[in-house]
Amino acid sequence: MQNALIALAVLDRRPDTRLAIIERESRLGGNHLWCFHERDVPASARAFVKPLVVYRWPAYEVRFPNLTRRLAIEYAGITSDQLHKVVSERVATTPGCIVFFGAAVDSVTTNAVTLADGRSIAGGLVIDSRGPEKLVASHRVAYQKFLGLDLALAEPRPDFVPRLMDATVPQSDGYRFIYTLPLQADRFMVEDTYYSDNPALDRERLRHEILAYAQRIGLNVASVEREEVGVLPLTTRAEAVPVRDGVVVGGYAGGWFHATTGYSFPLALRLAMHVALHDRGDMLGEAWHRLLARRQGQARFFNLLNRMLFGAIAPEKRWAVFERFYRLPEATIGRFYAMDVTTLDRLRLLVGRPPAGISMRTALAEVFGR
Repeated sequence: MQNALIALAVLDRRPDTRLAIIERESRLGGNHLWCFHERDVPASARAFVKPLVVYRWPAYEVRFPNLTRRLAIEYAGITSDQLHKVVSERVATTPGCIVFFGAAVDSVTTNAVTLADGRSIAGGLVIDSRGPEKLVASHRVAYQKFLGLDLALAEPRPDFVPRLMDATVPQSDGYRFIYTLPLQADRFMVEDTYYSDNPALDRERLRHEILAYAQRIGLNVASVEREEVGVLPLTTRAEAVPVRDGVVVGGYAGGWFHATTGYSFPLALRLAMHVALHDRGDMLGEAWHRLLARRQGQARFFNLLNRMLFGAIAPEKRWAVFERFYRLPEATIGRFYAMDVTTLDRLRLLVGRPPAGISMRTALAEVFGR
């Protein structure tokens, strides 16, 4: 997604740019549904983001043992199919632009990419966005992992409000919740999600759990149309390298993701806008350093939250952290997901009655440096 957003942003701002996207697979975007809050998209990016959006919801709800809340925060979703369609068509209709499909990368330098078949593609700027597997972390890593099923229903459920978190389900393997999106009246995405200390994922068990949950909430499932799986590393120290050997690193490997939620869209969009607004001569100039300083300042705070969540709270009690979080003002919740919290937001997140299951000794050690 990262380089697709960069391509759209650049061609929106500078349509005479010559660019190439190098894609290992036969299609762009893999097999994903990316979601984000509408307020994550600045006005300057709406024109090129709008064609990507397939789903929009005006509100969503969350459910915990002691809290059910509906939030009037607009939510949106982008599918891999739509990403492939929009980006492929835009590139194909723009002179000097091309997508290389089925092209495995052997090596990258600041001005060239060498493919596994020996071809070399030169350019004024190279951005390497090859995904979570390229993330390098020397400290503890936790995981947000999930399996989602795209379900076709035998009977429509037209007025179902999206549930971003239902943590009333039995807790296991860390913090567990079910995520349910009504894609259409008779088509739902249901994901079983975990904030876990390990990357293991029992797909067969999760499939059964999802179908059982769908039945419990009244979804009459006719068939499973698609399956999506993810195991996203969540860092506990802000150590991503956005430039490696002179090459700009985008996407997950470059740290352009939310350190606590794993959401990638808001930060990927910030990098895309930066690339679109700056010539390659000043790409890594003052504006770049301001962008990185902003990101690093946020990342340090969110990595602190990760250390507390995974190090100071009993795994079976982690749900209480999120229940407490969802009692905060909607504006704070929105800025949290955008990874753009203020000083007041940070105080609201850290100060107050601690959630059940927390080790205050460990939490204080994480806050003040252990």
